[in-house]
Amino acid sequence: MDKPLVDMLKETGAVKFGDFTLSSGRKSNYYVDKYVFETNPSCLEAIGERIAAQIPQGVKRLAGIEIGSIPLAAIASVKSGIPFVIVRKEKKGYGTNKLIEGVYQKGDRVLVIEDVVTTAKGALGAVHALRDAGLIVDMVVCVVDREEGGRENLEKEGVRVAALVKASELLGYKP
Repeated sequence: MDKPLVDMLKETGAVKFGDFTLSSGRKSNYYVDKYVFETNPSCLEAIGERIAAQIPQGVKRLAGIEIGSIPLAAIASVKSGIPFVIVRKEKKGYGTNKLIEGVYQKGDRVLVIEDVVTTAKGALGAVHALRDAGLIVDMVVCVVDREEGGRENLEKEGVRVAALVKASELLGYKP
């Protein structure tokens, strides 16, 4: 367990308790507010360093998913020196009308970066979009794995998951 990161997430107020509805529609008594940790410079830098340390050899691009994991992909890119792309949830209908923004080559190995994984719906959408564009995706790094089936859903697609923090660590650890 990464106690310093767990402490940081709690101290910044990113972990909230109450009655919440998640993007999956599920109800929860806690919520990990990605915008709190993604907009805190110290926390963002610490997360970027940890994501950069997880990048396997051979990765040519990082991928951030619109909108939540873009700051994470950007800081991991800065820390690792590996360029990143942005995966949109849908084409915007104007300009270049791309689903994947940024420079890449077919056959590039891409590491998807996600903020919080619950069911992994967003990460799976990004994996499919990247694969459809001819990119190789076999790993997702997330800040928090809520341990609610997302890891298993990704593994069914041949994608392994590295979580900086698991929900059980976040909720069970008291500083």
